[in-house]
Amino acid sequence: MDENTFILGVDLDGVVGDFYGAMRKIAAEWLDRSVESLTAEVGYGFEEWNIDTYGGYDRLHRFAVTQRNLFRDMAPVKDAPAVLRKLSARGIRIRIITHRLFLKYFHKASITQTVDWLDSWDIPYWDICFMADKGAVGAHVYIDDAPANIQKLRALGCNTIVFTNSTNRDLPPPRADTWLQVEKLVLEALEEWRTGTRELFV
Repeated sequence: MDENTFILGVDLDGVVGDFYGAMRKIAAEWLDRSVESLTAEVGYGFEEWNIDTYGGYDRLHRFAVTQRNLFRDMAPVKDAPAVLRKLSARGIRIRIITHRLFLKYFHKASITQTVDWLDSWDIPYWDICFMADKGAVGAHVYIDDAPANIQKLRALGCNTIVFTNSTNRDLPPPRADTWLQVEKLVLEALEEWRTGTRELFV
């Protein structure tokens, strides 16, 4: 890890991009149901939508990316692009860490859509890492929404902010419900790092 630059490790789906909102619309089309009939209060894997009857999550995910350009067309989470631009302007190195390549045979589409989406929303980043083991990528603070990722990162002693959604409400803080709260927590951590005082998140 670069000792002279403060690094923020940022997950994309459910944190910067409105993954759950986008998938809800696509799933409604795939299932031939109304959007309103699909609860927004979902767990990891969307079991509440009964997608296993139609082929399961992997098949829905493949359809969403290859046929509906999920990673290119999803809306950003409110304030995420603007806050990331502000943090970058403060000298923070934005490191995107995402596990979007977990299904075979359409990696090119996933990568291309991701880069196009980041550029289209003017989201600043120095590095982009497509990998499952997020703890192997150095960062001073991480922000993620997936319970398994958060638990693994914290078990490694990584400072990790929970970005709140229906999949992770049982996890302990630190957490942020909005990107304005993310900004506050990250700037506090930056100050801790600069002054060499006790780390904020353990």
